[in-house]
Amino acid sequence: MYSGMHNGGAPVLIVGSVALDSIKTPLGQVTDALGGAAVYSSVAASFFTPAMVVGVVGEDFPMAHIDFLASRGINTHGIQVRPGKSFRWGGSYEFDLNQAHTLFTELNVFADFKPTIPPAYRSAEYVFLANIDPELQLEVLDQVEKPKLVACDTMNFWIENKQDSLIEVLKRVDVAFMNDAEARQLIGTSSLIKAAGEIRQFGPKTVIIKKGENGAMMFCDSICFMAPSYPLEEVVDPTGAGDSFAGGFIGYIAHTNDISERNIRKAIIYGSTIASFNVEGFSLDRLKALTQRDISDRYNEFKQFVFFEPM
Repeated sequence: MYSGMHNGGAPVLIVGSVALDSIKTPLGQVTDALGGAAVYSSVAASFFTPAMVVGVVGEDFPMAHIDFLASRGINTHGIQVRPGKSFRWGGSYEFDLNQAHTLFTELNVFADFKPTIPPAYRSAEYVFLANIDPELQLEVLDQVEKPKLVACDTMNFWIENKQDSLIEVLKRVDVAFMNDAEARQLIGTSSLIKAAGEIRQFGPKTVIIKKGENGAMMFCDSICFMAPSYPLEEVVDPTGAGDSFAGGFIGYIAHTNDISERNIRKAIIYGSTIASFNVEGFSLDRLKALTQRDISDRYNEFKQFVFFEPM
């Protein structure tokens, strides 16, 4: 069992969006709340190990948000502050909380984002390339030295518009995260088993397919591991669930400094645990109140869900 972020581990370098989100769900709404893939994933990782974030914000970005990240042990020196407005995203969810409806996307300073990795970050052993343009992900890979494990995320927009660059990224990473629709879209098949196998042929040893409320599937070598999602009575806001999952995953890997297949399975459950808490509140509200005891208790409940007696 991990001991918590205060005992540290290998720092994780996370590159991605830092945003202000406006979200409406059947249970309420928020305006200009803290969001972005780099934010969710770094906060999730910080429960296990220190994180270092690279992103960009505008002059309008509240310093209180930066202070919150720093309070989590997250190094924010890689967050650039540029003249102009911060990246904003607006979305709504109906009762099918697996499907976000984008209301607006205002890239603002994020439109010209060029990830500059501070020298102190470049020796990071663990790197997570959150969902950004794969050409920018490649720029990050050109700046880091010899990471022990690199993971990446992507989305349907890049599969449609930057597929060649995305495949170049996949050639250079160890773990690829995609949801089920993205994996099928990239390979052009209805079979997730076939899709994962072909994605692995591009380069990543491990492919993790996110299935929302239906959990996640991991493929490596000839092994398939299926993890459930935590059964919640009420989901408040699913925004950032996939990023929290990935951040919890790589944070636990970095904390243990163990990339064995057995430990990757445990990391998936820890990632699912963090994601299950994230969706219980808007923005980062639930993660702000989360304790190590909460994580440990829910992880143990996860183990009970999948335990069965052998024949």
